[in-house]
Amino acid sequence: MIDRRKAMGLVAGGMSAAAVHPAKAAKADASGRPPFLWGAATAGHQVEGNNVNADIWLLEQVKPTVFAEPSGDACNSLHRWREDIEIVKTLGLNCYRFSVEWCRIEPAKDQFSQAYLDHYTQMIDHCRERGLAPVVTFNHFTTPRWFAATGGWENPDAPDLFARYCDRVARAMAGGISHALTFNEPNLALGGRWASSPPSTAFMDKIAASVAAAAKASGSDRFSLLNAGDPEPMIPGVVAAHVKAREAIRAVRGDLPIGLSLAIPDNVAAGPDSAIERKRAHVYAPFFAVTDKDDFIGIQTYGRAYVGPKGDVDLPADAPRRPDGREWYPQAVGDVVRYAHKATGKPVLVTENGIDAADDKERTRFIPSAIASIEAARRDGIPVIGYIHWSLLDNFEWMSGYGPKYGLVSVDRTSFRRQVKPSAKLYGRIAQSGGTMHG
Repeated sequence: MIDRRKAMGLVAGGMSAAAVHPAKAAKADASGRPPFLWGAATAGHQVEGNNVNADIWLLEQVKPTVFAEPSGDACNSLHRWREDIEIVKTLGLNCYRFSVEWCRIEPAKDQFSQAYLDHYTQMIDHCRERGLAPVVTFNHFTTPRWFAATGGWENPDAPDLFARYCDRVARAMAGGISHALTFNEPNLALGGRWASSPPSTAFMDKIAASVAAAAKASGSDRFSLLNAGDPEPMIPGVVAAHVKAREAIRAVRGDLPIGLSLAIPDNVAAGPDSAIERKRAHVYAPFFAVTDKDDFIGIQTYGRAYVGPKGDVDLPADAPRRPDGREWYPQAVGDVVRYAHKATGKPVLVTENGIDAADDKERTRFIPSAIASIEAARRDGIPVIGYIHWSLLDNFEWMSGYGPKYGLVSVDRTSFRRQVKPSAKLYGRIAQSGGTMHG
C-alpha cells in the first residue's frame, strides 16, 4: 500500500513597517519561557485552490498523470482564509501553520507580485490580531513552473533564486512571523528509497512520462521536481538553499526563529543486521548537517518504520493494526522528538503529526496518545517548542487527491462548508489544559 507519506516521497520591495517593528511575541509563562505552541497546519497548494503557476498544478493536468484528480478549487482557502483562522482560534489553539506560495509571489522569473505579498502579510497580521502565532513555511513542496522548467533544485542558480524569494517575503512580512520554516520535508523523496513496498516499474515509467509531458508543455527539455524523479542530484541544491535562505531572512530580522522540517518516522531496527544507521545517514544526516545555525528542528511523523538489512520491511505479524491494515502506534511522535533532539541538539517543533482516518473516532483515540508521548519527552527534559497537528482541513493530498482524510475539519467539496469534527474539539480541550488531559 502506498500511503500519503510514501506517495509524496516517490513523486511528487522596500521593508514594511511590520518588518521594521517586529510583532511582540506572546507573553511568557511564569518560568519566563515562551508559551507552548498548540496548532494546526495547512499548505498553500493543498487548500488555496487554482495554484496555476505551480509545478504540481501542471503535473496534475498533463497526460499521463499519476494524480488521482486535479486540485482544482481545493478548499477555496485563498478566499476563505479568515474563516480558517477563526476555526483555529475558536478551537482554543494558539498557533496556525501555513505556507506562502512562491508560485504566486514570483509567477514568472523576476516578476514579483506585491498583491500576493500583501495577501500573505494580511494573513499573518490577522493571526496576530486573533492571538495566534503564525508559523510560516516558505516552501511547502511546490515551486514555480518556470523554476522547474529551468532545472529546479539541480539548477546551479537555485539557492540564490530561492534566497532572493525569501528575502522578498521576509521584507514584506517577517515582522509578524512567529517561526519560519525554509523547507517542508525536503528529505521525503530520499526516505521513499527505503520503502518496504517500492513502486512498480510501470508506475515509475508513468511518472517519467508525466514529467516529460510537463517539460514539453513548458517549452523546455526538462522539468525537475524534488518529489518526482531521482532526488540525489537535487539535495546539494536544497541544503545550500536552506543556508542561503536562512541568511537572507536573518538579514531582515535577526531574532526570528528559523528552521526546517524533516519527514522522520520512528525508525526501529528489525533484527541485529538492521540498516537503520545507514538509513539515518542517507535520509537525515545531510540536512542535520546544515541545521547548526538553526534555532530549532521541525519533525513530521506519521508512524513507525521497521528497518531490515536492506531497507524498510513489513510490519511484524503481532503489530497492533488499524482497520486499514496500517500500524496503530500514536506514540511514534514522542520517540522521534527524542531522536531529533539527540541528533541535532536543537529544540524540537512538531510541525506535522496526524492520521488519515475516515472514521473520526480513530483520530479521537490518536490525539491524546500522541500528545501524551510528547508530554513524556518534555518531562524528561527534551525541549519541545510545540505540537502542530496535520491537518486543519480535509484537503488535497497530492497524488491521492481528496480521498485521504487527515483534517480536524471536514470540507464540503461543492459548497466549501467547514464542519468541525469531534476530534478537533477534543484536541482544543487538551491544548487549553496545557496537554495534561489524556483521555
